[in-house]
Amino acid sequence: MEDKKRTLTKALTWQAIGFVLMTAINYFYLGSLREGVGLSTLLTLMGLVSYYWHEKLWARISWGRLTKN
Repeated sequence: MEDKKRTLTKALTWQAIGFVLMTAINYFYLGSLREGVGLSTLLTLMGLVSYYWHEKLWARISWGRLTKN
């Protein structure tokens, strides 16, 4: 199991990378930096929350974990 701070830090760094990439794609597709940033912000926040809870759920599941001998 991971410390909550570690899980949150992983989620934040992953979403920061995704945010930059999404903003570039959205800007190219929409032609507006403001709309691209707005859409990216919404998607990043949704992704951050879902990733965090997904990680916490899987931390409770023991299936597939290897045990240390």
